[in-house]
Amino acid sequence: MPLKDLLIGLGIIAIWAFNIIVIKLGVEDLPPLLVTVLRFMLVAVLVVPFTRISRQQFPWILLLAVTFGGLHFPLLFLGLQQSEAGTGALLVQMGTPFATLLAAMFLKEKLGPRRVVGLILAFGGVVVLAGGPSLPPPVSTALLLASAFFWAVSTMIIKLAPPIAPLTMTGWISLFAIPLVALGSWIFEDDQWLALHQASWAGWGAVVYTALMSSIAAYGLWYWLLQKHPVSRVVPLTLLMPVFAVILGVWLLDDPLGINKVAGGVMVVAGLAVINIRFRRQRKPRPVS
Repeated sequence: MPLKDLLIGLGIIAIWAFNIIVIKLGVEDLPPLLVTVLRFMLVAVLVVPFTRISRQQFPWILLLAVTFGGLHFPLLFLGLQQSEAGTGALLVQMGTPFATLLAAMFLKEKLGPRRVVGLILAFGGVVVLAGGPSLPPPVSTALLLASAFFWAVSTMIIKLAPPIAPLTMTGWISLFAIPLVALGSWIFEDDQWLALHQASWAGWGAVVYTALMSSIAAYGLWYWLLQKHPVSRVVPLTLLMPVFAVILGVWLLDDPLGINKVAGGVMVVAGLAVINIRFRRQRKPRPVS
């Protein structure tokens, strides 16, 4: 990959890692579900007027609005409220092992010894994290793992759905998810208007950053890279996201960096690498006769 494209890829990963920090700050200033609703509203306003979906795509978008917009994102925002940023990022990365298991169960994809080893490493890393003080409370841990699970479910749906342009998908999922998450905010949260009036730059900054930088800019550049380069060269960059998030959490939020977080994080990232990267042996050149 040319240096310019590699730097763009690393910039995307940095945007996504910083997104965890921004969400963490935002949900401390505004109710988590309200932040999610505002994010979806901004994305929908900026994207939907310039895109269209077909009748064939419509039911898939509705389904993704439930699993991705109505479950993955709200659970992520709720879980990060009581979690360290780095640990939260590591737990959310469990979406890849979940997706691997779901593909084996429902799409009949073969696991193979390599992926089994990756799954054992990833889930073992969560167990190691659980033995340290950095693991969030049980409810937050469950919310983050559930968020990862519904990301995996959404991935399976996207595989089965007809082709949909990424930006179009992002905009219309956001539009249809607004009433779902707004209903959740109305039921489970209080004093939304007061929170909006008292919100600081952290709350409003989280809304703008997650919508513009993470949802629109980063994903747009990411799919541009995927169109330009083989998937095997681009996807491994995502392994750096939790690493960046842990570093940013320690640097900006003073999150502790204990042995359990380091060891568990290394195991999770190693497991993801084994699942995602296919290691090929170099063929030895045949002797010239």
